[in-house]
Amino acid sequence: MTEQHSPGHSQEFERGTDGPKVIVAGVDGSDSSLRAVAYAAGLARRQRALLAVVYVQPVLAAGIAAGAPVVDTTDEIARGLVRDMHEATEQVKDIFEVRWEFHTFRGDAYSGLVAAADQLKADAVVVGASEQSGHRFIGSVAVRLVKAGRWPVTVVP
Repeated sequence: MTEQHSPGHSQEFERGTDGPKVIVAGVDGSDSSLRAVAYAAGLARRQRALLAVVYVQPVLAAGIAAGAPVVDTTDEIARGLVRDMHEATEQVKDIFEVRWEFHTFRGDAYSGLVAAADQLKADAVVVGASEQSGHRFIGSVAVRLVKAGRWPVTVVP
């Protein structure tokens, strides 16, 4: 017996089968991450997808133990990024429109982006190339996302 599926028949969620519906872009305030968000915004506009901009607040146990106001600092970074996104959206609103959301996760960048992509059912992930020299030896967040093999990953220089 063969099973037939009609267009009206509901099927299980499949990522990327009709083009991306949700594009996750990681942002940390670096130049490469801001270029990644701009690139992802262009993809989202052309594909009529939702752009989910994700900032992962680092959890720095050493900073907290030393009494540094780490959470306040990372909260301020997140607020600044949201403000920048609103300003950029306002500047191009008459040229083109992009549906976007801003999400904040806590943890290390890799785990936070994985959690975001899973929770938001991302069809694609866009990140900036690492600007840290040591990543050639340990592996950047981008390389780790590619190796995870769960979504198409675009790395923007």
